[in-house]
Amino acid sequence: MTKGRTFLALLLPALALLGACSSESGEPAEKVVDIAGIVSPKNGANEFIGGLARIQKDGWLDAELAKKGWKARWVPVPPSVGGPVVNEGFAAKTIDMAAYGDLPSVIAMAGGVNLKLVVPSRAGSNIYLAVGRESPARTLRDLKGKRIALHRGRPWEAGFARYVQSQGMTLDDFKIINVNAVAGQAALTGGKVDAIVLIQAEPYVLEEKGLARVLWSTKDAPESWKMVAGTFARKDFIDAHPDIVQIVVDAFVRQARWSSEEKHRDTVLSWGTLGGTPLKAVIRDAENNQLPWRQRYSPLPGREIQDHFDFVADYAAQTGLTRSKVDVSHLIDRSYVDKAIRDLKLEGWWTEPR
Repeated sequence: MTKGRTFLALLLPALALLGACSSESGEPAEKVVDIAGIVSPKNGANEFIGGLARIQKDGWLDAELAKKGWKARWVPVPPSVGGPVVNEGFAAKTIDMAAYGDLPSVIAMAGGVNLKLVVPSRAGSNIYLAVGRESPARTLRDLKGKRIALHRGRPWEAGFARYVQSQGMTLDDFKIINVNAVAGQAALTGGKVDAIVLIQAEPYVLEEKGLARVLWSTKDAPESWKMVAGTFARKDFIDAHPDIVQIVVDAFVRQARWSSEEKHRDTVLSWGTLGGTPLKAVIRDAENNQLPWRQRYSPLPGREIQDHFDFVADYAAQTGLTRSKVDVSHLIDRSYVDKAIRDLKLEGWWTEPR
């Protein structure tokens, strides 16, 4: 199935709903903000991951939007297609806002979509380089000329490339096999590749099964090396409906506040087990973070986030992922987060990044 067909399949229920809600004049009977997010399989169905599920369960967003005659429509995006599907939605204006990653957002901007990062996520996701359990490799240089599974164009590519550059190497020093994480893991355990780039708890699942060993991770790297995600919005939607964007941002900030409370740590960690990931692996990944628990969920952007996007924009242009370098100097718009913090009386809850 092509990406376009995949996206169409995802949107058919939403389009049917839109038609059902239209008045006889052809005008929508209600106004909708379409928000895309990653889903995970559970009991034969797809569920939104973590904070997105919390926002839906909380009900506050729905209640606030209803006061203005609006509603939120959540667009599910499987992790296997991720960024490309979201980008298609942004370009077609069938998605107004989305929670997704850094490199795909830069690629979208290069394609002419004007995006703003309205809710940054302070703590990036860890990136890992794993090798087979019996691999003799102990350093990145030991893998020179070897086969590395890497899903190209996905958020973790830029972070891994940054590590490679820090070692005086480039991706051209390896045989990059462009496959998704599921196929890549099968290739690693089957001896078809020598290493794989993974994120979050994925490598620890393999380690626990005795199938792989982590060679490197962003645990001890600068924060700006980690995979950065956040909530993005189309600039034209922001300009047309700033009050609706503010309500959505308020909901994301409320969720971040809830997640950053120590008493909710176990619940937040359990979100990572959707799809069958063992809790032990999720905990091991969570321990690979230098920030205190509360600060991990801070929506206040620090210099490291801008530094990260500067690198991603450079990398995308240099490697041909984009035809030219994208100007990301004004990508981050923290005005909505700042207002949310004032209105929700959260001043001082998170430490202002240096």
